[in-house]
Amino acid sequence: MRNKVRYALNVVENASNEILLLLRQPKAELGAGMWGFPAGHIESGESAEAAALRELSEEIGDDFGIETIKRLSPLHASKYGGGTEIHLFHQRWLSGKVVLNPEHTDYAWVAKERYLEYPVMDGVDEDLLYLGIWPRSWLNQQKLP
Repeated sequence: MRNKVRYALNVVENASNEILLLLRQPKAELGAGMWGFPAGHIESGESAEAAALRELSEEIGDDFGIETIKRLSPLHASKYGGGTEIHLFHQRWLSGKVVLNPEHTDYAWVAKERYLEYPVMDGVDEDLLYLGIWPRSWLNQQKLP
């Protein structure tokens, strides 16, 4: 039996109710040239919480303060046949600055009014819906289950 792929995803929201999106490199293996959350694989023996914090540090640097508002897990991503286990972390940005790693070319703090201007990876709308950050009406209806 094949092991499930497990991911930890950070949905980081600031005090202005904007979410942090990262633009993936054009040659990225997953989501090339699209916007997504700081996220990545949960390594063998690693907890979802540890993976979420590790991925944040790897993708946006170490100069930040956050607090976890909510955790949903495990979820099974509908976009990938249910074989992908997702651990969602809704994080509140408290302080710091974003310093991108080479996997990303840009970042943006995005308000719900501008969200549909960003071509996001499959699953992003679904994650926002699950966490209840914004009303369904502000999300891309074509990408929701």
